[in-house]
Amino acid sequence: MTDILPQVRTAEPAAKDRAEPAPTVRERRTATASTGTRRRLGPGRAIPFARLTGPVLVVLIWWAASASGYLDPRILSGPGTVASTAVDLIRSGRLQSNVAVSLQRAGFGLLFGVLAGVLLAVAAGLSRTGEYLLDGTLQVKRAIPSLALLPLMILWLGIGEQMKVTVIALGVTVVVYINTYASLTGIDRRYVELGESLDLTRVQFIRKVVVPGALPGFFVGLRLAVTASWLGLVVVEQVNATKGLGYMMFQAQLYAQSDVIIVGLVVYGIFGFVSDALVRAAERRVLSWRRTLAD
Repeated sequence: MTDILPQVRTAEPAAKDRAEPAPTVRERRTATASTGTRRRLGPGRAIPFARLTGPVLVVLIWWAASASGYLDPRILSGPGTVASTAVDLIRSGRLQSNVAVSLQRAGFGLLFGVLAGVLLAVAAGLSRTGEYLLDGTLQVKRAIPSLALLPLMILWLGIGEQMKVTVIALGVTVVVYINTYASLTGIDRRYVELGESLDLTRVQFIRKVVVPGALPGFFVGLRLAVTASWLGLVVVEQVNATKGLGYMMFQAQLYAQSDVIIVGLVVYGIFGFVSDALVRAAERRVLSWRRTLAD
């Protein structure tokens, strides 16, 4: 048996195989392209404002359930009641004043958190000393929810605006750091060696290699950070606040005004959707050199 195997391996191929060799990959692709039957594997062309389809569908289901009587208004008010309540809040100026205060708090927390997250990511990503000192500490912080630090923040900073902005900024910092650091440390080593061979300075290396390489992760972190700022805002505005959307919703809870609570939730949702859309637009503009499935 063992003597036969070498003969089989060295035997001449069949005449049919010699006459019709298998087409190569390039030949198959060429044939597919020439026949016009190329299969589309991507998600297809994007439709403007199509992201609103899901929220609009939810509102339609909500409206249908309320109009048909399946939804108890004592548990969840209908869209018509919520809309009329929102109009009343706008006419009285109560909604605008609370929104302005909430935007200010979320904006300051987002600004300070993003700056801190980027600086920490650059320090940890470009230096072994920074990595050893910062990365482990921030990974520990990532496991501790920012809201769990609320009692300690109140003890240290009191119950004023400083505490509220700090709690929001802490949540934003970790999100931005994690994504920016991961993207920065994922830069191909060959680009670093190319920069060294071209004798780039530290500033040139950061500007031409680090920043373009870290931007995709930064924008992912920024989108998550915007959401984190709104989540933190809901909680901190229930701690000795006299203005803000969270305060307005907390007061509505005391008086069982579910329509006012839903108005606050809708405003949070609108701000979250709009802010995410703005960050997406900025990302597409800054990273216009990329071709991705989202394009």
